Amino acid sequence: MSQQQSIFDKAMAMIDAANSEDPNHEVDKGKEWPKELLYSQRMSDMLQRYASDADDTMKLAIRAQHIRRWESRRDAYPMDRIGYLQWRKGLYQFHAQTAADLLVQAGYGEDVIDRVKQAVAKKKIKENPDTQLLEDVADLVFIEHYMPEFVNKHPEYDEEKWLDIIRKTWKKMSGQAQQFALSGGIRLPEPLIPLIQKAVSKG
Repeated sequence: MSQQQSIFDKAMAMIDAANSEDPNHEVDKGKEWPKELLYSQRMSDMLQRYASDADDTMKLAIRAQHIRRWESRRDAYPMDRIGYLQWRKGLYQFHAQTAADLLVQAGYGEDVIDRVKQAVAKKKIKENPDTQLLEDVADLVFIEHYMPEFVNKHPEYDEEKWLDIIRKTWKKMSGQAQQFALSGGIRLPEPLIPLIQKAVSKG
């Protein structure tokens, strides 16, 4: 095993160990998972399906996107729109720094760490290819795995509200990711297919 492969394996194991400590759990296919560990596995799976040629740096960034997310609590900020935006901004920085600290321990240098931090902190979407790739994968995972649950949590939202949410998600994705989603690259939530098609229709 090369030294580079050894460092990569160590870093991935450290990210997984960190996410394994999530006290929140979710059941998938009959198996109970720490919530963020399951999310990270879904992110890596989607990266392999969507961009199998991604390099090790992006594999690390994708795996670490929600690292220790439960430690940055939404209720630590005001429960309004401004508080939500403050929480999201702080969350990106928290994930980026937490991932960077683990990569230092694993033995990575500044070049890899800086790329991971930029992507995980969602810096310059549409300009930075790393950030756009991470955004694409996160949006594809959201549509395939989490959108139905999100719908169930918000029965008060009407159709226009859902069309707006889907369009905002769609707008963040690259053209390549949009095409991937519509051409069978992901499993669209069946009850939501008409709504998704309506939201992204050009007509």
